[in-house]
Amino acid sequence: MSLPEPERIAEKREIISMEKKENFFQYFRKNYALYLFLAPAIILTVIFKYVPMYGAVIAFKDFSPMKGIMGSDWIGLEHFKDFLTSPNFADIFMNTLKLSFYGLIIGFPIPIILALSLNQVRRAAIKKNIQLILYAPNFISVVVITGMLFIFMSPTGPINALLSLFNVKAVSFMTDPEYFRSIYILSGIWQAAGWSSIIYVAALANVDPQLHDAATIDGATLLQRIRHIDLPTLKPIMAVLFILGAGGIMAIGFEKAYLMQTSMNLPSSEILPTYVYKVGLQAGDYAYSTAVGLFNSVINVILLVFVNFVVKKLNEGEGLY
Repeated sequence: MSLPEPERIAEKREIISMEKKENFFQYFRKNYALYLFLAPAIILTVIFKYVPMYGAVIAFKDFSPMKGIMGSDWIGLEHFKDFLTSPNFADIFMNTLKLSFYGLIIGFPIPIILALSLNQVRRAAIKKNIQLILYAPNFISVVVITGMLFIFMSPTGPINALLSLFNVKAVSFMTDPEYFRSIYILSGIWQAAGWSSIIYVAALANVDPQLHDAATIDGATLLQRIRHIDLPTLKPIMAVLFILGAGGIMAIGFEKAYLMQTSMNLPSSEILPTYVYKVGLQAGDYAYSTAVGLFNSVINVILLVFVNFVVKKLNEGEGLY
C-alpha cells in the first residue's frame, strides 16, 4: 500500500536530511585536521571581535565606571541625538566621508595599473627590484611617514625650496586646511599602492601566456591584450576589493590623521575616529564616544550592503556575497 503524497514527500525530506548529516560527518572525519587549523582563527575572532560587542551597550546608557555596565542607567538614544545635533557633526561627518571617498576613488585604480605594468616586465631581475622599491613604503611606520611629511613640507623644507626656484612663495602645507586632504591621500597611496598590487600580480601570473601569444599573432596591440585578456582575469578580484573598500569607507584609521593634525588644519583634519579618540580616551566620556563609534559602524554596514547590491547588478550577479 503506497503512502499518501504529503507523507511520501515528508519521508523523502527526512531521508535527504539524514544523508546530508551522514555526508557532513563523513567529510568531518576525513578532514578533521583542516577544522583543527581553522579552530584558532575562529576562537580568536570570537574573543576579540564578538565578545567586545557586549560593551557597545554603554552607548545607550549613562555609563559610570563606578556602577559598571549593568548598573548604569539606561537612557536610550540620547547620546546619538546629542551627536547628531551637535554643531560640529556636519563638518566631522563630511570630513570623514570626503577623506575616505576620495582616497578610494583615487587610490583604487593605482594598484591595478601597477600590476598591469609589472606584468609587462619580462626580465625577472628588473621586475624583482621594481617590486622591492614599490613594496618598501608599506613597512615604514605611520609615525615615520608623518615625520617625513612635516620635514619635507615645512616652510623651510625641500618642497618649498624647489618652489622658490620658480619664485613661488613658501607655503605652510601641514597647517593649511586646503592641503591636508591631498597630502593625506597621496601619501597613503604612495605607502600602500605597491603592497596592494600583490594580489593583482598573483592573479595575472595565472594568465596563460599562450593567450597573449595568440593575440599578438592576430595583430592585437598591447592595450587590446590588456583589455580583453588581463582585465577580465582581474574583474572578480576588483569587484570584491572595491566592495570591501567601499564598505570600510568610514572605517578610516585615526593614527595618521591624528598625527598630521595641527590647531590650524582642524577644519579639514577632524574626522570621526579622531573625534572618538579625543572624546573617549582624552575627555573620558566613554558612553558618548561609543555611541559615535557605533554610528560610524552602522554607516559602514549600510554602505557595504548598498555597494555589494550595486556591484552585483553591474557585474552579472557576482559580488561579495
